[in-house]
Amino acid sequence: MRRDNLTWESEFVLLGLSSDRRTQVGFFVLFGAAYLLTLLGNGLIILLTGLDARLHLPMYFFLCNLSVVDICYTSSGVPQMLVHFLLEKKTISFIRCGAQLFFSLALGGTEFLLLAAMAYDRYVAVCDPLRYVAVMSPRCCAGLAAVSWLVGLVNSVVETVVTMRLPTCGHHVLNHVACETLALVRLACVDITLNQVFIVASSVVVLLLPCCLVSLSYAYIVAAILRIHSTGGRRKAFGTCASHLTVVSMSYGMALVTYMQPRSTASAQQDKVVVLFYAVVTPMLNPLIYSLRNQEMKAALSRVLRRSSESKL
Repeated sequence: MRRDNLTWESEFVLLGLSSDRRTQVGFFVLFGAAYLLTLLGNGLIILLTGLDARLHLPMYFFLCNLSVVDICYTSSGVPQMLVHFLLEKKTISFIRCGAQLFFSLALGGTEFLLLAAMAYDRYVAVCDPLRYVAVMSPRCCAGLAAVSWLVGLVNSVVETVVTMRLPTCGHHVLNHVACETLALVRLACVDITLNQVFIVASSVVVLLLPCCLVSLSYAYIVAAILRIHSTGGRRKAFGTCASHLTVVSMSYGMALVTYMQPRSTASAQQDKVVVLFYAVVTPMLNPLIYSLRNQEMKAALSRVLRRSSESKL
């Protein structure tokens, strides 16, 4: 193909989830409610962590970072998705599409890396409790969080640039609910080998490697728990990790299957399910899992509400 025949689109048309008007209104109500729950749940975790001094611990520092990521991640795509549910023609400009892709990749990568940092925190807490305070110092926690954010941002810059540079030669209809890497690559009218290499390399850095670190951490954690003689001690040790293990199990699986196989014949419908899972379901469930299974979080909420009521008297 001649280079001067290559074209880049000024906007894309998103097909969304359905063309039926009633179905789209139903989706608007469902995902709108999920978005509000995400903002409320994660906002509450950030608020409690800031107001209650007893939560100024490494575990809640990372949890607060995770809540910030979840709020930003879901806000990068869901509001536009909600607007599109009410519109007949769902369009997004090239610049907005690139911005949406950048933020979703940056925040998604940061979340996976933060989960690995949280697994290391749980490993130290269970396997080396006497040195926990020294190892998980404020400086160490800040460093782990900073590396997570930095790697997520750098990875996103590279992947966004190599994706958005692809010419589409007049193809501008995205069979998706948002601007997503695999959907954009499918529109390309040039060789995409380089993009596939970057997708796999990116998946190794922000998905496979953190997943291996999490698995290794929990292998040591399980071994340490099994060495505890008392049933109560085992239950308490496992309880400190159960919430994080639940979130990790939800987070890594679908992404690894999807992004580690860019050459696969996975359907566009499957891609939509994956994006909706990470943009809507996971950010909504994370605060519910951590708050409902965490006695310290419940106690912190009670203390904050009690102080609030006493201040009004």
